[in-house]
Amino acid sequence: MKKNLFLLFFVFCNAFAFGQSKLVCCNNPSATQQFAMLASNKDFRMAHKNPLKSHYHSTAGSAITYKTSDGQTANAFEFKAKNKTNNYLFVIHEWWGLNDFVKQESEKLYNDLGNVNVIDLDLYDGKTATTREDAGKLMQAVKEDRAKAIINGAIEYVGAKAQIATIGWCFGGGWSLQTSIIAGKQAIGCVMYYGMPEQDVNKLKTLHADVLGNFANKDQWINPKVVDKFKENMAAAGKKLSLNQYDADHGFANPSNPIYNSDATKDAYDHTLAFLKQHLK
Repeated sequence: MKKNLFLLFFVFCNAFAFGQSKLVCCNNPSATQQFAMLASNKDFRMAHKNPLKSHYHSTAGSAITYKTSDGQTANAFEFKAKNKTNNYLFVIHEWWGLNDFVKQESEKLYNDLGNVNVIDLDLYDGKTATTREDAGKLMQAVKEDRAKAIINGAIEYVGAKAQIATIGWCFGGGWSLQTSIIAGKQAIGCVMYYGMPEQDVNKLKTLHADVLGNFANKDQWINPKVVDKFKENMAAAGKKLSLNQYDADHGFANPSNPIYNSDATKDAYDHTLAFLKQHLK
């Protein structure tokens, strides 16, 4: 226990930048910054097995770009609804980046949800990783201002009438929640898989969407205590949170992950699909 507390204290408050030689100051780090700091922890990196090779070619989606407020261009992958609708699902990738797994999972959601637009956001600006070392570097390289510009650009891309649900895993689980917060009154539902929750109750008070959380009890970092605190904070903010907690490890829902748990994945997906269908009416 003391060792785990020390590791958490070290990672969150004196994180040594992964792959760099300079100490990172973490004065009041945001929830997403806290998660990124975990890449400095060898145990965290080693817990992410390198993904199995997979090849996927989408017949329904296509790559798109859109402008962002910082004067740059963002990449995304879009599945357009067959009939015009203002219902959108924003998908946020894992720490590996917007890879074939994310596109495959998005197409599955696209087919199972029915007439919904699905857009995979790319917070890594076109970069992906195949090793945990590179994934850690990419995750820590994300600048919050740029990530928010990408998210806001996507919100502008879909328009003011769009109703937006969000979903993400790992790195993307935390950013799924942040995206719903950023979307304001356009947000209608948020799904997060084992991502870092927002701890600021005042920020959670600005959330307009119900949240479904799929978490792993064997997760050493987004562990049951973190989830319990999230539940407490959501209640204090007056927001609705539904939880599914599994006897599984962090990253259990990715079939390309050697620690993939098919039973937990199926149950979480069934709950996720029901939640999204309820909110994307």
